[in-house]
Amino acid sequence: MQRVTGIGGVFMRARDAAALRDWYRDHLGIDVSAWGGHRFFWQAGGSTAWSVFEADSDYFGSTEQPFMLNFRVDDLDAMLAQLRAAGVKVVDEVEDGEFGRFGWAYDAEDNRIELWQPPFGQ
Repeated sequence: MQRVTGIGGVFMRARDAAALRDWYRDHLGIDVSAWGGHRFFWQAGGSTAWSVFEADSDYFGSTEQPFMLNFRVDDLDAMLAQLRAAGVKVVDEVEDGEFGRFGWAYDAEDNRIELWQPPFGQ
């Protein structure tokens, strides 16, 4: 039997694709290529999570949001401070646990995104 071996990409719709690409470039440092996206290369010890949530879960912020992107960061506190300084809507709560540190912000189209700082050494 063939099996999925990982997440190959995350794709999303936008009301204004160019403006949203610019937001991700300007606030998260994602270099957007001419084809409209970015190719991330694996880091040693890296992983990608995939999970299905109940329809009424508030984990994504709004129950109207059908998906949420999770971005790996080196320094969660510095990233959240950078976003706040730029006027980005940032959730005050930070979650610390065995899987690392998690924080949340909202992009230019009010999509909640998750920022993840893995545990040291991962």
